[in-house]
Amino acid sequence: MVSAFKKALQSGKFVVTSEVGPPKGTNLDKLKHHIELLRDKVDGMNVTDHQSSVMRYPSLGGALLVKEMGGEPILQMTCRDRNRLALQADLLFAHSRGINNILCLTGDSAVLGDHKEAKEVFDLESAQLLATVRMMEKGKDLAGNALDGAISFCAGAIVTPEANPIEPQLIKFEKKIDAGAEFIQTQAVYDLDNFKSFMEYAREFPVKILAGIILLTSAPMARFMNKNVAGVRVPQELIDEMASAPKGRALQKGIEITARMIRRIREEKMCDGVHIMAIGKEEVVPEIMSAAGLI
Repeated sequence: MVSAFKKALQSGKFVVTSEVGPPKGTNLDKLKHHIELLRDKVDGMNVTDHQSSVMRYPSLGGALLVKEMGGEPILQMTCRDRNRLALQADLLFAHSRGINNILCLTGDSAVLGDHKEAKEVFDLESAQLLATVRMMEKGKDLAGNALDGAISFCAGAIVTPEANPIEPQLIKFEKKIDAGAEFIQTQAVYDLDNFKSFMEYAREFPVKILAGIILLTSAPMARFMNKNVAGVRVPQELIDEMASAPKGRALQKGIEITARMIRRIREEKMCDGVHIMAIGKEEVVPEIMSAAGLI
């Protein structure tokens, strides 16, 4: 069965996805609120998988909740926490419950999170997980054993267009496409001229590209990302613009900047869509979309 998200990618429309973050605990009220806000506005909702290596409610559980509430889930699956047996088992379970989209990730190091003593697995990495999906779609597991019922996913991965040097990212990009990626979601981009240069290269490949944009909420946040988040570079002019916002208006300035970037990406047809990451401020995603002329 072709997922609604895959149909959107194939339609040629400007695709919009967003993220919802599972809670650290079993209180799902906020997650449900965000799903309800977004389910009729975006083409897919990424459910993060222990983002930044912080232990949270599982992405698979969150994706099921999105499905149950009438949204279109995109399951994020990292290789950090599970070996190939567990990853394959989760793929079987997800497919059997009607989850048909997956974003394959290697995963952040555990030392970045809140369980620094956790033992990392990394039995596979993201391109290998993509290849696993494609093998299981043909009815075989990684050991070559026949499956009694295959899987089917619209599968994607990520790329970091602002990495410096960029060459290792381009190698990984091509490797992921060779492994079967149908869509590529980028790490946050802020320098759109640089992103256009990346897209001149990326357009040579048969894959849909969604530009990732993280909502800026303050100038200190932007400076923190520049210092601590690999592959993210917020230009100084955007930091200065955030810093110029009147007291109490920094979030509104961030919404304005995000919407402006999305409008430019869409108007100049830079790529196939955007992935909006509001990181704890998911309730403002509809406002961003409205300001960008998407709804």
